[in-house]
Amino acid sequence: MNYKVFTEINKNLDFLKSKYNTMICADIIIREFNMFAYNENHKCFIIYIDGLADSDSNNDFILKPLMFGKNKNVTPFNGNLLEYVDNCLLPQNSVEKVQDFQDVFSGINMGDCLLFIDTLDTAFDIDVKSYPQRGISNPENESVIKGPQEGFIENFRTNTAILRRIVNNENLVIENIFIGKITKTPCALCYVQNIANSDLVAEVRYRLNNIEIDSLLSSGQLEQLIIDSNVMDIPQVLSPERPDKASSYLLDGRVIVLVNGTPYALIAPAIFTDFLGSPDDKNM
Repeated sequence: MNYKVFTEINKNLDFLKSKYNTMICADIIIREFNMFAYNENHKCFIIYIDGLADSDSNNDFILKPLMFGKNKNVTPFNGNLLEYVDNCLLPQNSVEKVQDFQDVFSGINMGDCLLFIDTLDTAFDIDVKSYPQRGISNPENESVIKGPQEGFIENFRTNTAILRRIVNNENLVIENIFIGKITKTPCALCYVQNIANSDLVAEVRYRLNNIEIDSLLSSGQLEQLIIDSNVMDIPQVLSPERPDKASSYLLDGRVIVLVNGTPYALIAPAIFTDFLGSPDDKNM
């Protein structure tokens, strides 16, 4: 059952404590505080996962502005607390308003900080992610002598940024899709609009959105779930670890799927001539 955010802050607090087993889990941080705005005191709390969210960002861009921000006394208050907090008291670049606890859980699990304020049936999902990850390094399985020396890493958002930099075109579309009833693994569907066939994009999107699985942990798993029955023993999907190679396929009209936690891309469809070339070919 999908619950909505309560207007009573104590109900929200008790519900989250129960869901995240805060009596046992040591990495679930809940900070209760008071926000005083225009002669009214509002009870608030934030919740985040230690190690995934940045504590300094929480202190500088959430707690300080809300607890003793200077703009409280100079910014006109129109009586709408939700808009006032969103527009005046949260100096963070990415803030989303959510009303379903399913969205609250997704934000917390991804490393965001969730802010709850008494009397509001809306929570603020504030992007303060800061978890350790492997830096961009040389590709292990597709090394070249002459050419770029960088490969995909396990963080899919870093991988999408690399594709953006290489393709360098506003027609590159990157759609977020979450797969897995339990893990809700973030995946990215990437294609260049006006180059990729719209029917191909629609077919890949349809297959991704209709996967019924509890958990998705690797691109190899996903590959087996989206391909057709293979009678010719020729792979239907490519799995490169080189961003330059993946970008060239994007510009050829292919579709790329990135899976969070896997340093490989899935390129569909694969054709026979794809297996006759080498990453060195375009660089020699």
